Amino acid sequence: MMKQKLICIIGQTATGKSDIAVAIAQKFNGEVVSADSRQVYRGMNLGTGKITKQEMKGIPHHMIDVITPKRAFSAGRFQKEGKKIIESIWKRNKLPIVCGGTGFYVSVLLDGLILPDVKKDIKLRNTLKQKNTEELFHILSKLDPKRAKKIDHKNPHRLIRAIEIAKTLGNVPELKKNPVRADTLFIGIKRNDLKKRIHVRLLKRVRKGMIYEIQNLHDSGITWKRLESFGLEYAYGSLFLQKQLDKKSFLDELERAIIQYAKRQMTWFKKNTRIIWVSKKQEALKLARLFMKQVR
Repeated sequence: MMKQKLICIIGQTATGKSDIAVAIAQKFNGEVVSADSRQVYRGMNLGTGKITKQEMKGIPHHMIDVITPKRAFSAGRFQKEGKKIIESIWKRNKLPIVCGGTGFYVSVLLDGLILPDVKKDIKLRNTLKQKNTEELFHILSKLDPKRAKKIDHKNPHRLIRAIEIAKTLGNVPELKKNPVRADTLFIGIKRNDLKKRIHVRLLKRVRKGMIYEIQNLHDSGITWKRLESFGLEYAYGSLFLQKQLDKKSFLDELERAIIQYAKRQMTWFKKNTRIIWVSKKQEALKLARLFMKQVR
């Protein structure tokens, strides 16, 4: 039996993944499934670099604007809903194109990582939310040094969940896999001018009203603490709005943090030897064309 086809477009922040995913979807009758841990939240548009209706060019996009930021959205829920969407795209005889920069979400969805069945411990989470990432990392290192070596130590959500699992099970077990049954092409987008792209994009977002977006989210009832937990733009924007940073410090520190985040993204992606790296849209389209011609 022939496997269904699927294309995954991944890469660091500000590499133009969405634009390339749309171009491939236009050529090959595709629909895009976002694999971004923050774009699932409604109202978080400029800060997450969420694709606009105009930029979608009529291509259906899934796993965007799924839930209010007042509520948590787990990797487990992303996996469950994402798999259903991929199946529904195939049923319509269309091509699913997974696109995103959250490496863990890509792995959860396509490699089918079987996540530990450990329920949320609200009391523990509320205690841990009071701590910074360094303190959380220290706690995890004591509980499970092996997991601590592999985790993104700047991500509070991942750290809290790892501590929760380690406290329940004694350690964070090695994840087993139940991959999506598909003939999959992984295209990685790499840019030599990434730092410049990050700088230009940040200034553009601020001009478009990113700070007002963050203020509106706070005014709608989302606490500063919750906004800061989303990291990067929302963390530094919240500090600026609370007058803990002046505008220059806000822009400089945020830009440095985004560059560091991009480095961590690449560290994750390097583990995936299936990725074919390109730097231009035409190269990505050529790979997609050759892939779609193959019969397996």
